[in-house]
This record gives sequence, C-alpha cells and structure tokens, in this order.
Amino acid sequence: MMRLPWFKYRAPKSVAEAAQILAAEGSDAMLIAGGTDLLPNMKRRQQTPATLVSLRQVAGLKAVVNGKGLTLGAGLTLSEVVDTPAVADGYRALYQAAAQVASPHLRNMGTLGGNLCLDTRCLYYNQNEDWRRAIDFCMKCDGETCWVATSSKRCLAVSSTDTAPALISLGAKVRLVSAAGEREIALNDLYDNDGIKYLTRQSDEILTAVSLPDLPGWKSSYWKLRRRGSFDFPILGVAAAVKSAADGTVLDARIVLGAVSSRPLLTEAGSLLVGGKLSDEAIAAAGKKATSAAKPMDNTDLDLYWRKDVVSSFVAYALREIRGDDMRTTRMRVTRQIG
Repeated sequence: MMRLPWFKYRAPKSVAEAAQILAAEGSDAMLIAGGTDLLPNMKRRQQTPATLVSLRQVAGLKAVVNGKGLTLGAGLTLSEVVDTPAVADGYRALYQAAAQVASPHLRNMGTLGGNLCLDTRCLYYNQNEDWRRAIDFCMKCDGETCWVATSSKRCLAVSSTDTAPALISLGAKVRLVSAAGEREIALNDLYDNDGIKYLTRQSDEILTAVSLPDLPGWKSSYWKLRRRGSFDFPILGVAAAVKSAADGTVLDARIVLGAVSSRPLLTEAGSLLVGGKLSDEAIAAAGKKATSAAKPMDNTDLDLYWRKDVVSSFVAYALREIRGDDMRTTRMRVTRQIG
C-alpha cells in the first residue's frame, strides 16, 4: 500500500489568507483543491510538499459571472463546469473537454484550476518510487536523465490537461493572485514547453479565475483520443474554434493540440482557414499543417507514429463538427462520448 508522506495542512478561508501562507511557507508549500492529481503524486513520492494549502473553503473560487463574456472561478469542479448552462451554450469546446476528463467521480472532485495546472506525465515518471529507483530515477524527479530521449537536455513529460487546449482555442485568460498583487495573462502564456517547469505561474501565486471573451459568430469543438472511453488521460486532444461570417467565410480560427508536447500547442493551422470556407480541401490542409506541428514522444500510451498520423483525422472531426456535419456516430465510435 502506498501511503502519503507527513505534511502540515492549512485551510484558509480567503484568497488573501491563502496567498499569505504561500508567501510565508515558500517553495515547501503546495496548493490543493480536489487533490485528484497531487495526492497520487505524493503517494508515489513525486511531489513531497511540507505544507498543503487547501482551497476548498476559500470564498469566491466557485463564482460564475456571466456578463460580457464569462468568468469561471478556478475552484469550480469539472462537473460544475459541465453543468453551467453558459458553458454548454456558448463555449462548446470547454463543455466537451470538461465532460471527458477522467470519470464522473473524479470530475466531482477535480477542479478547473487543478486541470489547468495538471502535472505533466510520462511512463517513466508516473510509477511508484521503487519502480523509478530501479531505473535510477529520471530527470523530472530525483534523477538526471530523460529516459524518453537520453540525450535530451530537457524533460519531455507530456501536458495531459483536457481543458487547457479548449480554453486556449477560445481565447481565455487567467487571473493569478499572490501576496504581492495580481496579474491577468492569456492562458496560452501560462505554459512553457518544459516537462519540469511547465507553468509560468510562480510558486506563491494562486490561479483564481478563468475569463472567456464574448464570442459572437464563433463555434468550437474538442475531440479526445484515449484507449478507454473513460478515466484515461488524453494521448491526443484537438480543440478548434472558428469565427465565420453569415455566408460561411472564415474570419478567424484557432486549432490547439494537447498531449503532443510538454505544453498545449497553439498551431498555425487555423490561419490556413481564414478567408475561405470550411470545405473538405481546406479542412484537409489544416489537418496536414497541424500534423506537422505535432511532436509526440514514446512516453504515453499507444504507438507514437500512429498518434501523429491521426492528428489530421481528429482536426477534421473537430472542423466538420463546427461546419455543421452530423458527427454523433463518429464521436461515439471514436471517443465513446456524446457531444
């Protein structure tokens, strides 16, 4: 049986109090909300904070503000995000992404902020301590070598968040609060392509809210590849958002890939669609462009070459759904999920 290491537990009632605790405790403290990622990591001794600062009782982190755009508190559970009518109606990619995270039990505990800050994953890292010691550990935790590519000078662990690609395609921003003040950044700027230092959020900052712009004329979609129809992390995620004129001409478009690098990957494929319509030829060109940007590694489930090959198909699924094609049968067959 894997047991948790000893730690101190703090339960602040406000963001300001939580920020003060983080500032005082320094890098030895970590935030915990749902704990669905952090606690298993602690049992495997991948993360061993001396102090856990709980956000469960912090006021305001579950707020939903629906005005010009939509603001979601980072403490909302993923189930609560799915159950928010404004999300299902106006931000379909986020609805689909949140609905496909893990399983119902984990969505009832895991939070939006936690999924955005999800630790990067790797077959050589997400193992128990004895297994990792047997291969002399890895660069991401306690070792010096990336066992995915032994000559690599950086960790190649994979970003496996579902909601981040969807939210980036929708132009989301996040609010970060510390004892020194607060800042708002584009969600895309929250990530670095490094499996160890994958977030630009500082250790004393709290992600408190996600802001989505008003998106008239936009449609979006998220498609997830995994071995099973539930529980599994993505081995490919594709989020697409398209703004079209009344005649169907594409005015703007974003295509974001998940689980193909250490960060969600905003590709240039969307720019190929601008000025034309979502024809089969245009969709195929965008899929080819997105495929060229994908660099999956041999550190998650299934064959890496096949995972790269199917990028174009999943981009096509997302764009065809945005175009208005009936993709329900395909979605059920491919993702075992009703969209």
